[in-house]
Amino acid sequence: MRSRSAGTDRILRVLRRTLLTLLGVQLALALGMTFVDSYRRRGKKPKPFPTTSPTTVEIGEGTVTTYTFGQDLYDDMLAAIAGARRRILLETYIWKGDEVGERFKQALVDAAARGVDVYCIYDGFANLVVDPRFKRFPPEIKVLRYPVYGAGLRFWDLRRYGRDHRKILVVDDETGFVGGYNIGAPYATEWRDTHVRITGPGVWDLTRTFADFWNLHRRKRFRSSERPLLLETASVWEPRIRFHRNIPRLWMFPIRSMYLEAMDRATHNIWMTHAYFIPDQDFVDSLERAARRGVDVRILLPHKSNHIVADWISRGYFSQLLESGVRVLRFREAMVHAKTATIDGSWSTVGTANVDRLSLQGNYEINVEVIDEEFAATMEEIFLSDQGHSWELRADEWEARSAHRKFTEFVLAPLRPLL
Repeated sequence: MRSRSAGTDRILRVLRRTLLTLLGVQLALALGMTFVDSYRRRGKKPKPFPTTSPTTVEIGEGTVTTYTFGQDLYDDMLAAIAGARRRILLETYIWKGDEVGERFKQALVDAAARGVDVYCIYDGFANLVVDPRFKRFPPEIKVLRYPVYGAGLRFWDLRRYGRDHRKILVVDDETGFVGGYNIGAPYATEWRDTHVRITGPGVWDLTRTFADFWNLHRRKRFRSSERPLLLETASVWEPRIRFHRNIPRLWMFPIRSMYLEAMDRATHNIWMTHAYFIPDQDFVDSLERAARRGVDVRILLPHKSNHIVADWISRGYFSQLLESGVRVLRFREAMVHAKTATIDGSWSTVGTANVDRLSLQGNYEINVEVIDEEFAATMEEIFLSDQGHSWELRADEWEARSAHRKFTEFVLAPLRPLL
C-alpha cells in the first residue's frame, strides 16, 4: 500500500511540474511575442483605408446613423455635447489624455459650467497609463472610475472581475451614441471602427443602461447620501431596435445568445466583422452549420490586430471554418476594431462586444440589435467596402503554413478560455 501511494505521489508531482512548465512556456511565448510586436510597430503609421460617409436611415419614430470614420463620429458627438441643455451621460473604456481626449473633457467642463448635469464613467484598468492629472475633473462633473480591482475581499466572486468595456454617450435623452470607438487621437483617423447615433424611442434604453450601471456601482465611489440617477421618462418600445447588455455582476450575458439565435436562423448570408475572434466551440459550430446548409458566411478580421497573441490564438479556428466553407477575410494595413454583423438583409448588430470569452462571458458590454432592411443594406455596403480592402485566406494557403506557425498555435491554444 505504501509503495502504491508513493508511486501515485510521484505521478502527481510529475503531472504538476509538466502543467506548470507548459503554462510557463505559454506565458513566456505570449510575452515575447507581445514585446517583439511592440518593437516592430514603433514609429509605424497605418496606411489609409476606405470609409463610408455617415449614413442615416429612419426606423419608426427615430433614426440610426452609422459611422465608420472616427473624426466624423467625434465631430457629431462634440456637437451634441455642445448643444446639451439638461444632461450628458458619457461612458467609455479608454479615454486617452491626448488632444482628442482633451477636447471631450473641455466640452464636458463647458457644459457643466452652463448648468448641464454631467455624468462620466470610465474604466480604471484601461486608463492606468493615462496621466493622473488628466483624470482630475471639477466637482460639477460627477465621475465614476470603475475600479481596477472590484472584488474586495470577495476574491472568489467571478461576477466582480468584469471590465467596463462599453462606449456610450446620451445627450438630453434625445440623442444616443454607441459602438466600438474609444476616445483618443489614434481612433479618429487610424482605426476602422463602427459606431451608431440613435434618435427616437431607442435612446431611452441607452439612458437606462447608463443609469443601471451608475446606480449599481455608485456606492463605492460616492457618499451614501448621493441620490441614485433617476429617469424622468417612461420606456417606449421600438420593436425594431433592441439593446442587449452583458452584466457580469448579475450573471447576465445575452449578447452571445443573440448571436447564436441569429446565426442559426440565417438562410442567405452571415457577414461578420470583429477585431478579435476567439469564439467558443458552440459559436464555431453555429457558423459551420450555416455554411454547410448553403449560407454565405464571411468573417472579416484584422490581418494584424493590436494584440498579437489574440491573433495567433484565433488562427486555431481557421482550419475548421475554411473546411466548412466559411470565408475568412483579413483587413489590410490598418486595425479594424468594429464589432458588427448583418444577416439575411434584415438583421444587424453594432456594439462593443468582441467574439471572445472576455466580452461574451466576462465584461460589461452592450450591442444594439436592429431588424430593418434599409439599415441592413447600409451594413452590407460597409462590409463590402471593407472586403475590398482585405485579403481572402484560402484553405490551401492556410494548410501550407510553416511547421513553427502550427506549433505556436498549438502551444497557445490552451489560453483560449482566458481570452
